[in-house]
Parts: sequence; structure tokens; C-alpha cells
Amino acid sequence: MEDRKLCVVMVGLPARGKSTIAFRMKDNLVRDGIRTRIFNNGDLRRKLISKDTSSHEFYDPNNTEGVKLRDKIALMNIQKAIDYLNNGGNVAILDATNASHKRREKITNILKRHTLLFIECINNDREILEASILRKITHREFKHMKKDEAIQSFKERIRYYQSIYTPLKDEINFVKLDSLSNKIIAEEITDDIPYFDWLRDFLVTDTVRNLYLIRHGETYFNLENRIGGDSDLTENGKVQALALAEFYKKKKIPVIFTSAKKRTIQTAEPIRELQQNCEIIPLDEFNEIDSGVCECMSYEEIRKEMPEVYSARKVDKYNYIYPKGEGYVSMKQRVEMGIRKALYLSANSQNLMIIGHRATNRMILSHFLYRRKEDVPYIYIPQDKFYHIVATQDRKFFQLKKY
Repeated sequence: MEDRKLCVVMVGLPARGKSTIAFRMKDNLVRDGIRTRIFNNGDLRRKLISKDTSSHEFYDPNNTEGVKLRDKIALMNIQKAIDYLNNGGNVAILDATNASHKRREKITNILKRHTLLFIECINNDREILEASILRKITHREFKHMKKDEAIQSFKERIRYYQSIYTPLKDEINFVKLDSLSNKIIAEEITDDIPYFDWLRDFLVTDTVRNLYLIRHGETYFNLENRIGGDSDLTENGKVQALALAEFYKKKKIPVIFTSAKKRTIQTAEPIRELQQNCEIIPLDEFNEIDSGVCECMSYEEIRKEMPEVYSARKVDKYNYIYPKGEGYVSMKQRVEMGIRKALYLSANSQNLMIIGHRATNRMILSHFLYRRKEDVPYIYIPQDKFYHIVATQDRKFFQLKKY
């Protein structure tokens, strides 16, 4: 392989997805045979500094000692990146806020003999930011703090970085990325950037190493063939949940995404109990299709009491929208946002689990597998099997497996 050198400089406020993107970028580059390493300032700080740096005061721009220590760590990582590139590495990723123009100018000057690409991660979705902070404070450096104290401290840290934050503008090579939607907002490329076509494709592609897509266990509504609602699991459904927990207990599942409905959370709870440091995150975006006036009815009741609804939906199941409810076509946007939130919040996890519903899981499958929309309502979503999905730039894989 051609020995081309590149230093990628991540830019953005805390909790904007920089480390997630850096990790996935490295993972995919390495699998493509491109020698890549991440140089994370936070990791080096926690390794070298024995004193507590979780307090927001450490990040105050007016804290002379804190500024000095953070500058020292940044320079150490820059030198480590140079050494790596000079000794066989292809791509070095500087993973830090690099929020100020002054810091980026210093990086540019030190690395002037190397090709640089700045990637700025932008995300102002309040709900995602709150959820991301909750994930951040699970790090061991916050273990000595109460939850509310840790949240407030991290928010203060963000405010300090906001006070010195300058968006990319004058840098010679940069990409501005909506890190939630995987959308390039702007780019300015002057030099011939090694691997740039590959990187740009990566930035706009939803990638997942292992996604385990599961439908909730059997419910009382399932026994009566009723749709929607918020039914509990049956005894058999609880047995299915326990079987799932046993099946996955040897796999590391750090986070399980569910809908806000009881049946998905009840399915997830036994799995969490057999995991270490596993969190359940309910997302409204993964709720089952809203059947409006037909909510909680059986299909037989709909056929008898609302024959016009029953007949119209059979004609075009994908585009049909329940009166005062939704359809596959109208739930597409919210489910895709749920997928983006799950990918964003799963951080560097190798394994991602989503426990959803029949229609929801059909939409998730179609997102990764590009099924024709008219076929989506007929995708098989059983309760005693799960889908294993791998989706990267160069590999698309799915398998329906029994547990």
C-alpha cells in the first residue's frame, strides 16, 4: 500500500461525538489496512495527572495551572502523533476539543510538514446532549461525585469551552459535520488529502459493527392479536426475555436501546441484569406504529367495525396512515432519528442492541438493508429470533438467528 501520511484533527465542544467518530474512523481504516492511531487528550490527562481533573474549575480559561497542564498534554500528544507518522503510521487522529483558533494554529505550525485535515463535529440537539452527558459521567473520574453534581460539573466544563470556542473558518483543510445526522455541512479542501474520498464517504455513512435487533417478548395483546397499546409481557414473554439474557450474557452489551413501551423495557431488564455496566435507554423514536383510532383493536375487530380502514390499508400498506395515527411512511423520519441517536449514544461500543416492535424493527432493517418501501411491511419479525446486522462502507451483512 502507498505510504501516505495524514493527521486528522478533531474539533468541537464536549459531548458532540468527536471520540465516537474518531474511534469508528480508526476501526474502519485499520480494517482497510491503513495504519491508524488515536491520540486522545483526555485519556492522556487521566493517565498522567494524579490529581482530580473532573472538577469544572480545571477547565476554566482563567485557571493558569489548568491551562498550562492542558497545553502540556496537547503538545505531548502532538509529538506522539508525529513520532507515529514518522515510524510507519499512516493516519494519526488528534482527539480533543481543539476549540480555540489559537490551539489549532499551534497544531498547524508544529505539524507544518504533514498534511492536516480538520473535522469539526457540530450537534445542538438538546435531548441528545443531555443523554450524551449522562453517558460521559459514567466514566470512573466522576465516580466520587453524586449524579447531579457530576452533571452540573460537566455542563460547566462545556460552558468554559464555549467561552473560547471558535468554529472552523480559516483552516486550510476542513470538514464541518452534523455529527448526529452524518451530514457534511461545509468543507474547504485546498491540499491533496490522503484517503479523503474514503473519509468523506465514511463521514456520511451509518456504520455499525454488530447490531442485535430484537423484537420484544410475547405480550397479552399478542395473544389477542391486538395492535399498539402498552401491554405487559406474558409469562411466556418473560421466559423469552430470560432466554435472551442467557444467550447474550457472554457478549459485552454496554447499552440497550428500547422504545418507551413497557414490553420492550421488560424484555431488556433481564439482559441488563446479566451484564456488567449495562444501561437501558428508552427512545420514543422506537415506539411502535401509532394506529390512531384503531389503537388496541384486533385486526378482526378492525375488519368488522372499520371495513373502510381495513380495505384501504390492504391496498397500500406502506403509504397508508391510520386515521389520527401514522403509517410506515410517516414513521420513517422518527425511526431514522432513533437510529442516529442510538449510533451517536453507543459511543465506541462494538455491540449495539435495539429492542423494538414489529413495524419499528421493519423500518430499522430497511434503513440498513435498503429494502423497497413497498416490501417493508412484509419483512419477517418473529419474537423467538433476532437479526444480527453489520453495516460498514465495504460490508453489508444480516442474519436472522434463533436464541
